[in-house]
Amino acid sequence: MKTALAVKNTALTVTIDLGEAKDVHYPDKKPVGQRLALAARAIAYEEKIEYSGPVFESAKFDGGKAVVSFTHLGGGLVAKGDRLTGFLICGADRKFVRAEAVIEGNTVVVRSDKVPNPVSVRDAWERNLECNLQNKDGLPASPFRSDDFVNFFTRDGG
Repeated sequence: MKTALAVKNTALTVTIDLGEAKDVHYPDKKPVGQRLALAARAIAYEEKIEYSGPVFESAKFDGGKAVVSFTHLGGGLVAKGDRLTGFLICGADRKFVRAEAVIEGNTVVVRSDKVPNPVSVRDAWERNLECNLQNKDGLPASPFRSDDFVNFFTRDGG
C-alpha cells in the first residue's frame, strides 16, 4: 500500500466493511462511490476534508504490548461496536494469535497473554475476519501489518 500511495495524487479507498464474506461484489455501491468522491475532493480539488480511515504509521513494542500509531485520525479513533476486533500479535516465533486491543488517545494498544514479548502486530489480516477500527468520520482503517515476514498471508507467520 505504501508503494502505491507514494505516487503523487493517489489515494486508497478502503471498503473492507462493506462486503460480505463470500461475495466481493458489494450489494450497495453508493458508499464505495461516496468514499472515492471524498478522495477526489481532497486530492484533486484540495478540499480540507478527511478522505481516509486510519492508516498504519508505526508500532512500538515494549512491556508486553504493541502501541500502534496512525495517520488520518479524522477527529479520533473509534470502534464500530462495543470493542475492537481483528487484531493479531506475535512474538519471535511468528505465531500470530488473536489479541486484545483498546484505543488509548490516538493510538491502539494491542496485547495477548499468549505473547509476552511481541514483535509484530496486524489488523484485518485474516480471511472473513471482523475488523472494526475506524475514525470518527466513519471511515474504516486500512488493513495493516507491522512485519515483513515472507509468508505474510498465513496466520502462523511462516
